[in-house]
Amino acid sequence: MLELRSRHLFTMTILLEPPQLDGPTPFGHRRIVIIKGGSFEGASMRGAVLPGGGDWVLIRNDGSFALDVRLTLKTDDGATILMTYRGYRQGPPEVLARLNRGEAVDPSLYYFRINPLFETASEKYARLNNVVAVGIGERLAEGPRYTIHEIL
Repeated sequence: MLELRSRHLFTMTILLEPPQLDGPTPFGHRRIVIIKGGSFEGASMRGAVLPGGGDWVLIRNDGSFALDVRLTLKTDDGATILMTYRGYRQGPPEVLARLNRGEAVDPSLYYFRINPLFETASEKYARLNNVVAVGIGERLAEGPRYTIHEIL
């Protein structure tokens, strides 16, 4: 069996606006949240999360969050990178309720994982177009923080 290896790509913090929509739909409880900004930093890249991206969250019947996010990264050397990801945040109902109230909760008490994909025209960062990545999330009051790892 092959060994799964990874290396840290960057850590990203996202700042969120209040939800534009937050209510029941025929598909579940939908929450649409616009990204206000943020930052990311790793060994070979750093920069800003640009305003205007969004998360089309579906809160499922079991209380778990199904994430569907599109955002734009702008590196400190001027490259633009589209980052999309899907993921899940789930845990015991009492932990999820605390997170929904904006309380600080130990990330070991819930599961929060994403699978980012990247798209860029930048020659310097072109390798990202073919990277498989995973992220471990933590929900802070102002938005999520992710540690993103490239799968080698």
